Amino acid sequence: MQNYKKLLLAAAATLVFSANALAVDKYKVGIEGAYPPFNNKNASGQVVGFDYDIAMALCAKMKAECEVVTSDWDGIIPALNAKKYDFIVSSLSITDDRKQAVDFTDPYYSNKQQFVAKKGVDFKTDIESLKSKKLGTQRSTQAATWLEDNVGGDIALYDTQENAYLDLSSGRVDALLADKYAIYGWLKDDPAGKDYEFKGNPINEDDKVGIALRKGESDLRTKLNLALKEIKEDGTYKKINDKYFPFSIE
Repeated sequence: MQNYKKLLLAAAATLVFSANALAVDKYKVGIEGAYPPFNNKNASGQVVGFDYDIAMALCAKMKAECEVVTSDWDGIIPALNAKKYDFIVSSLSITDDRKQAVDFTDPYYSNKQQFVAKKGVDFKTDIESLKSKKLGTQRSTQAATWLEDNVGGDIALYDTQENAYLDLSSGRVDALLADKYAIYGWLKDDPAGKDYEFKGNPINEDDKVGIALRKGESDLRTKLNLALKEIKEDGTYKKINDKYFPFSIE
């Protein structure tokens, strides 16, 4: 009888060990879904883009099951802190203000902002010239902060970058200030972008983009940083980069 009980206990312990070994971490990933080529939705309504591919590559390295949850840009950080998802992979610049609300991983790409306006137009980008123009940008972005701090006046603020492009192409604003690589995608892929071009030099050459997560979640931050390091070392990151850009944005 004693031997039988020992066998049952051993079998139970094996089952518990096996269940733990098979347990998979599950995460929800916050993405805006309206910022091509970094994140947007295809014809089937599925989220696609550079951010999405990076998120899925990180989840694969962590051997985790991940579900994407889309969010309006203005509420993307509050929704993280409300636990609607576990981390954000949505081209979120690492800033001192944002670090008051969330923690960040190591950067996963480098960014810069630049003006875009109609081809053939003599568009000057010095501060005094900009003050006489009707300018637009997406709200709650690095570009919006720069325009408010340096130019001021009546700046058109948009809920999505796509709506900003619509007003630019319809002539309701003279120029947009936005992330250079997002504009690059619009100029290259959108028929409306063929009549527009970059103007002046980038205004920020050291804008780093990271993955945001709730304060104090150091274990998850460590896992994400390790996964990011691994996808850079094994060539996965470069394959994703090259899918969207003919140059490195790392």
